[in-house]
Amino acid sequence: MSITQANFSNLATENIPQKIKEKKFLKFHLEPETKTMLPILDVTEVLKIPLRKIVPIPKMPPWVMGVYNWRGEILWTIDLGHLIGLYTWHQQQKNTTNYSVVVISSERKNHKKGTATSSLGLIVTQVEDIEWCNPDLIHSPPNSAVTTKLAPFLEGYFINPDEQMILVLNGNAIISAMPKNQLNF
Repeated sequence: MSITQANFSNLATENIPQKIKEKKFLKFHLEPETKTMLPILDVTEVLKIPLRKIVPIPKMPPWVMGVYNWRGEILWTIDLGHLIGLYTWHQQQKNTTNYSVVVISSERKNHKKGTATSSLGLIVTQVEDIEWCNPDLIHSPPNSAVTTKLAPFLEGYFINPDEQMILVLNGNAIISAMPKNQLNF
């Protein structure tokens, strides 16, 4: 019996246990009822930052919260909920003295600097945990269900084993929203 390359590819994925196909995502809330996640490979760190430690910068888009001294470097921070068209962080009822910040990073080609890594702090309501997800189970939402502010940042949605819907965001698209001169590209 002869096995062609196409048949071999089918055999190779057919017998792989489900857990091996799954990838890790960081799950967090943007609003109490809005769960979202990003691929763990996009996440550099999760921080708690005191409210007074983020310095506002004038003349920036309203979703840019300011900058923070992160490991001796400037970390721009944004209100992720505000960026994608949800309630702003300040509109939500919470008693906290800290921001929950998910730091994401992206490598980009730069004609002057070669490859540059840029990081961005995403202010979220609450970081929850790691969610295992088979990327094949991420569904594209119907166009009628997605706002124009959310669409550029949305990979799709995932229904987890607890039957909760979780929005899957694209970290590179979020970083790309930041004005280029602010991220040292």
